[in-house]
Amino acid sequence: MKKTVVIGFLGTTLDAGKGPKRWERWRPTVSICMQDDLLIDRLELLHDSRSKNLATLLSEDIAQVSPDTNVRSHIVNLKDPWDFQEVYGALYEFAHDYTFRPDKEDYLAQITTGTHVAQICMYLLTESRHFPARLLQVSPPCRRREGDEPGDYAIIDLDLSKYDRIAARFEAEQQDATSFLKSGIETRSAAFNDMIDQIERVAIRSSAPVLLTGPTGAGKSQLARRIYELKRRLNQINGDFVEVNCATLRGDNTMSALFGHKKGAFTGAVSDRPGLLRRADGGMLFLDEIGELGLEEQAMILRAIEEKTFLPVGSDKESNSDFQLIAGTNRDLLGAVSNGAFREDLLARLNLWTFQMPGLKERREDIEPNLEFELTRHEQSSGRHVTFNKEARDRYLKFATSPAAVWSANFRDLGASVTRMATLCDGGRIREADVKLEIDRLSHSWQSASDDKDSQILLQLFGPERLEEIDLFDRAQLAQAIEVCRQSKSLSAAGRALFAQSRRRRASTNDADRLRKYLARFDLNWEDVSA
Repeated sequence: MKKTVVIGFLGTTLDAGKGPKRWERWRPTVSICMQDDLLIDRLELLHDSRSKNLATLLSEDIAQVSPDTNVRSHIVNLKDPWDFQEVYGALYEFAHDYTFRPDKEDYLAQITTGTHVAQICMYLLTESRHFPARLLQVSPPCRRREGDEPGDYAIIDLDLSKYDRIAARFEAEQQDATSFLKSGIETRSAAFNDMIDQIERVAIRSSAPVLLTGPTGAGKSQLARRIYELKRRLNQINGDFVEVNCATLRGDNTMSALFGHKKGAFTGAVSDRPGLLRRADGGMLFLDEIGELGLEEQAMILRAIEEKTFLPVGSDKESNSDFQLIAGTNRDLLGAVSNGAFREDLLARLNLWTFQMPGLKERREDIEPNLEFELTRHEQSSGRHVTFNKEARDRYLKFATSPAAVWSANFRDLGASVTRMATLCDGGRIREADVKLEIDRLSHSWQSASDDKDSQILLQLFGPERLEEIDLFDRAQLAQAIEVCRQSKSLSAAGRALFAQSRRRRASTNDADRLRKYLARFDLNWEDVSA
């Protein structure tokens, strides 16, 4: 059995009393040792030098009611027992010097006696585990009677997960917060749900920058705004949500838009401009496509994150802004660092909390609940209630969750698709004919986008005149080969990927040489296509 040890202050008022009549009073420190179902093996009694006599008398009285309790006095002299800094420092030093043995002893921190400041400090040091204890609170009997009534006591464990009602409430609040981040959508992707759970904890417990990565249309902007709204609901933030797409900023306008400018700083600067960082003071700044910023802007953003200061264009006086940052990108920032296009120190600052947003085709199980969300959103914006009939809904979901659905623009594709069907359908009912028309439209647009991508790859290498000399048949094959080369680390790795089936049939012995000769037909080499 572990021994029970109580640590607490001597109550210079509540524990006081002289003569036989002191036994008629309720004295909290004595009452602790009088409980029938709480055996105190040791009492660590904290008091100042002026209370030494009272401490001695109290120890003698405890010996009468609980002979097995060992009382140990500790002198803690305080100039002002109501000074928080002094009291906290004294208790901190006591905890630091005390030898705790939680494997052999249970500790109770007594918070009934001492000044209110002392009780608060005792609680804080227990909550931070400097005192590896539970809290002990004692109270006088409900009706005062003569005799030695000990009153009541309560032991409070600060591990709130042990309290069923409190734990249930915390769990409900967490579920509400994660549902809020998902816009109330009952998503089914386990990996996505786990990620949202992590984001919820980070959003509530941290003000550090968050980096959201993932393809265009994956929902980075919407999630950033929901994080802001969640923190605002919890009174953790009170400023505005300021969103900027860095890809839309060009040239001198970038510095001015982000950091502001002074009147006359450049041609056209007819008045002062505060800038987006200043607007975000006290709130949240969402820098979408942060990878598109230039190195100079990145350096100023880094300083603004770390020091909360920046220099507007044309100003010799710094501006201040205390904002929380969420950054978004669809670029490989590690690769950009290697290429010298992104600052390594800025990425290190952003990379504390990085979350990869999956594309829609990686979350096909979430298409159905998101379909309902998009219908609801269309109704809110248009005021028109639209539903699917069963056959149309089944056909659309079958296509939407199949490999044939590319979802190249992710949720933007899905939202646009639902809007088209809801707008074109008659009588507020989407039927099979509407779905068939939409499937044809999506398939055609994705195929056109794929063709355009191939053309862009070849245009970069050959230019328009040289490209016209290459047959359409060869263009498709060559574009695929180049794409594999760009995803591979070496000519040999690309050859193995392109000629995998030939290798299985033992029809290919040197994949790298075979690929080299294929590229040479078009006057290309590995350096040309792997850049």
